[in-house]
Amino acid sequence: MISSSQIKAARALLGWTALDLAERSGIGPATLRRWELQEGIPAAKIQSLMMVKEALENTGIEFTGDPLVNPGVILHLDHQRK
Repeated sequence: MISSSQIKAARALLGWTALDLAERSGIGPATLRRWELQEGIPAAKIQSLMMVKEALENTGIEFTGDPLVNPGVILHLDHQRK
């Protein structure tokens, strides 16, 4: 699972807007913005969160830590060059 702060951090590392992530994940931009305003794990269907997680991981994002206690995000730049 991923947290709201991890979604925001991943977007920031990639330089993506909510619209960019929406296009790549299939989740509406308004929904993404609403999730990012929440604390912890967004109140959403697991399948929807997994779509966002997969879209970000496909670009080189790695989610680390416990999303509720010590959420983290790493960007693997070498993945982006492929």
